[in-house]
Amino acid sequence: MLRFITYFLLLLLITGAVFGQATRPPTDRPSYGGKLKPEQANMDVLHYTIDVALDIPDKSISGYTIIRCNLLAPATALLFDLMDSFKVEKLLVNDKPAAFTHEHHELHITAPQPWPAGLVTVRVQYAGHPMIAKRPPWDDGFTFTTDSTGHPWVAVTAEGTGGKIFFPAKDHPSDEPDEGVDLTITVPKGLVVAGPGLLAGIKTKGDRSSYHWKTNYPINNYSIVFNVGDYTVVTRTYTTIEGHKVPMQFYVLKEHADKGPYQLELLERFAHVKEKYFGEYPWAKEKIGIVETPHLGMEHQTMNAYGNKFRYTQIGGQDFDGLMNHEFGHEWWGNKVTAGDWADYWIHEGIGTFGDALYTRDMEGEAAYEKIFQHYVPRIRNDKPIVLGKDITEDDAYHPDIYPKGAFFIHTIRYILGDSIFFPAIKRIATDSNHTYIHSASTAEVEQTFEQASGMDLSPLFHLYLYTTDKLEIRVRPADPTHYLVQLLNIDMSLPLEITTDAGTKRTMVDKKGITVTSTTMPFIDTRDFYLKKVIYDL
Repeated sequence: MLRFITYFLLLLLITGAVFGQATRPPTDRPSYGGKLKPEQANMDVLHYTIDVALDIPDKSISGYTIIRCNLLAPATALLFDLMDSFKVEKLLVNDKPAAFTHEHHELHITAPQPWPAGLVTVRVQYAGHPMIAKRPPWDDGFTFTTDSTGHPWVAVTAEGTGGKIFFPAKDHPSDEPDEGVDLTITVPKGLVVAGPGLLAGIKTKGDRSSYHWKTNYPINNYSIVFNVGDYTVVTRTYTTIEGHKVPMQFYVLKEHADKGPYQLELLERFAHVKEKYFGEYPWAKEKIGIVETPHLGMEHQTMNAYGNKFRYTQIGGQDFDGLMNHEFGHEWWGNKVTAGDWADYWIHEGIGTFGDALYTRDMEGEAAYEKIFQHYVPRIRNDKPIVLGKDITEDDAYHPDIYPKGAFFIHTIRYILGDSIFFPAIKRIATDSNHTYIHSASTAEVEQTFEQASGMDLSPLFHLYLYTTDKLEIRVRPADPTHYLVQLLNIDMSLPLEITTDAGTKRTMVDKKGITVTSTTMPFIDTRDFYLKKVIYDL
């Protein structure tokens, strides 16, 4: 969730805008994800229809949501998540009134006789005041503010809380609506609503306008959001790597309309690099969208929030917007490839952050790319594992190291496998239908893909770097004045190491048994930092 005069300044900008988002204010909001409750494990959400009116002066919403889902087995109980600040006024299941309770941010629906397995439709009519964001995007909620010309400006951020922030949902990352979402937002006439997917229509009645946004792709709950403002739409056409024409749209405040065309030029350049490494833009049948927001930014499928105020650094002698580049990368890592358990959050942020560095590689070369990771090393806290177990909530899984340590780990994998194996493998992760779109992804699947591509057992490496806070330990022990034993201490596999001696630097395979190198000077290990490591000189 991000941003060159020097590589160090680039790191600071990236760290401040992306890694820094891991420092969130304390909150009493409900959790998102965790262990899947039995009632929700029995349902597969197919589609949400959300139709709400926004009362900006009152900071409230009212309307209804229709949820179509498939019950895997007959059930006498259904469970959805909806924050307690909303009052449920009416509830129907298959067009018939049903008993329900709404407390502790959970909407429990019961029936004396079980609903049969198969399709069930739930319609919830509700109203209330949504949670107000205290420090978006690090803190979730609605933001009600005005632009510099006095027009209302409304934003919604929900990554830590999920869809329940304004509509009843099955709030778990493992289940995205297979058939997408219809989202209709009614606002005062004259304001514009930006949303996910394609704009299906605008209806104006009296002093109110209703914007109907429709996505036909699966979409994660925290991307089912909207923004409202005095927007104009700047457009451009993008041709994907597969030759598809995709509309690019920037919902930019009218006061900044002159900046819109150039911003889309930058975005097009970023898109070409992402496609080179990760495959075609995932939502080619809809749009590439960004929307200007009063907060810094957030990845929202086909409508990324952008609030970097058109501040650019330089990469390869060209303007660069690191925040937009990072958030746009989530269209692949987070939106298309989605972790089914927040425990695997690093897939979104770690691989996404690694992808950010590939832009520098393309524009400035391999040495510039490597410098980024060299500067990451002191920024990695290593105070808790990247993967903390299973059935983790978003709040528990979200900590600073999922960005730099996750990215550095992928950098390490690249070094070990070599480019001829690594790049096709990481593209395969991003394009394999077994863990994209309606299918969620996991750390185990990422590991399996790299193992299948390389023919190596990478489990010791994945365990060391993702499930512990240990670094790779390497011992250098002199055997005599011109011979040194170099060996791995805490991993049971053979790994390539760059060892620098008086004869130069050589890539050599090393394991626990170790190898003996000849040198009249002390050998140096991995000076280009391909590993998070601890080198022990046993003199």
